[in-house]
Amino acid sequence: MAKTETPSAKKRKNQPNTAAWAAVAASSGQTMAVYGSQIEAVMAAAQRSGLLHDKVGRIGGRISPTLVEKAKARTGIATDTDLIEFALANIALEDRFAESFDVVRGTVDPELNLGF
Repeated sequence: MAKTETPSAKKRKNQPNTAAWAAVAASSGQTMAVYGSQIEAVMAAAQRSGLLHDKVGRIGGRISPTLVEKAKARTGIATDTDLIEFALANIALEDRFAESFDVVRGTVDPELNLGF
């Protein structure tokens, strides 16, 4: 019986390897594109976490127009408010994977055959 790919699996298959692209981009000064699905996922998680309720706060500061332009171009976000909200939600929802991974470093038996 042939294995059928789901539409989401096909979509992931066509996306670039973001880790590799990030390394190249960082070393060359280029910026990576942020997928709309990533923005949607972050904002949906922020909504579920209650981070987007009670929008009564105000934030202000001096920001480089070039920074704002590049961030808007990279994300496709049009308004300053939405851009700031996405950036803050992205930080607030940080998963701390690297820190968690570091905590368990060396806890896998070195004799374990992982098959590669």
